[in-house]
This record gives sequence, structure tokens and C-alpha cells, in this order.
Amino acid sequence: MADQGFSLEEIDTSRPHPARMYNYYLGGKDNYEVDREAAQRVIDLAPELVPMAHANRAFMQRSVKLLVESGVRQIIDIGTGIPTSPNTHEVAQSVAPDVRVAYVDNDPIVATHAGAHLVGAGSTGFFLGDLRDPRSILEHPTIGRLIDFDQPVGLMLLAILHFVRDDEDPAALVAAYLDALPAGSHLVMTHSTPDFHQADANWAQARDVYKDRHATAVLSLRSHDEILRFFDGLELLEPGIVQAPLWRPDGPVMPAEELAHIGFYGGVGVKR
Repeated sequence: MADQGFSLEEIDTSRPHPARMYNYYLGGKDNYEVDREAAQRVIDLAPELVPMAHANRAFMQRSVKLLVESGVRQIIDIGTGIPTSPNTHEVAQSVAPDVRVAYVDNDPIVATHAGAHLVGAGSTGFFLGDLRDPRSILEHPTIGRLIDFDQPVGLMLLAILHFVRDDEDPAALVAAYLDALPAGSHLVMTHSTPDFHQADANWAQARDVYKDRHATAVLSLRSHDEILRFFDGLELLEPGIVQAPLWRPDGPVMPAEELAHIGFYGGVGVKR
């Protein structure tokens, strides 16, 4: 079931929210005017954000299938965003129906959609939580109901860590989650990078939209080496940390001229 733990009055429609902006990038309708204005400004400056959002979704589907095919039967998806089918549990349960999924997001509007799209049959759950507070997430009753920390867990951090500032020590946050997980657990991550847009003034302006429009989070782009550090102590699965469309593609590889504009990495690591 969805543990909403909020009132509708708590939904902040005065500032754009990354989850609602991302929903707009995907062509969704679950967003407000303030989100659409900010997101369209980003798209006007960096139109590649739209194919990047779709590439992130495709990476999710491929990586979840790998988790389940590797024997993982429980997943914690933090920063799930507004539901867009197929969701993590739909992909996972299409491979193995017994997979359990706990979804976490900090946006109350996600909770308004969770009951219809993310939960059901006792094998999935949703609750409001903040990535920056690992203990409150790991000790939440929904996690206690769905996740057995004696068995491998898939931890999914897709397109979320770039909303954690350096002074909030994202590496320590990731380590705190991994410390709670047993051997055989997987870390699945995507993260935006400036590596392909370092001299692109439009991309820099697009990044600043999150700050200038007083969004609820500021975008912190990180290099390949910085993202690699999140996987310290893990065994990186092939092909390592690469542009997300290049991570085990299940169809034609994106043309080089399009790939050159995909400014985010994806990777999967295993705790041994």
C-alpha cells in the first residue's frame, strides 16, 4: 500500500520539482504550470534532455531485467518519480512474479499516483522519504514489510544523486545504504555529467534553470571519475560506467552524432 503521510496542501506548486519536470520531459501530464515553464526553458536550451530522459527509462528496464535474471528478488527504488509505465515492478515481475519493490520519493504528488500505479498485491509499496536520510528510509515500516536484508537487494538510484550537493556528501550517503545491504546486492545508478558539454553555454544555462527558478533541488553535474567513486568497494559489471545508451543495449546502438549529446552515465555494481 502507499504510505502517503501528507496532506494535499503540502504539495508545493510554487516551485518546479525535478520529478514533475522529468515527467514533462517524458511527455507526461502530471505536472504544474511552474514545472512546465521551467522544463520547457531547459528543453529550449538543451533539447537533448528529452532523448536523455527516454534513454534513462530504457536503461532502467535493461538494468532491472539484469537484476532479476541475476537472482535478485527485492528492489529499493529511491527517487522513483511520477509513475510512467512500465514501472520498475512491472519490468521486474515480468521476469519473476515474486519480486518485491519498495518505491521512495520526496514529492507528495508522486504519492497521489502511487496507489493506482505503483502498489498492489502486497509485493510493492511506496512511501515518502528523502535520500539524504538513509536511516529513515532503511528503517521505514514499508521497507520492513517488503525487504529482507539477509537476502540480496537491488538499490536503484536513477537520475537522483545529481540533486545532492557536494556539501551533502553524496558518496557517504551511498555508502550508508550499501553498508546495510548484504553480499550479492546491486547498485544501479544513472547520473548527469558535464563531460560532453563542458564548453556548451546553453547546457550551462539549462543547468542553472534549476537554481534560477528556485527549484526544490539544484543540479550538480559530476565527471566520470566522480561518479565512479560512488561504486567504491563494488565489482562493476561490464561495460562499467558508460553513457547510459551504451550500457548493454538490447537494440541498435544510438548513432554517434546523437550519442554525443547524451550527457549522463549509467552503471551497475555488485557487492561481493
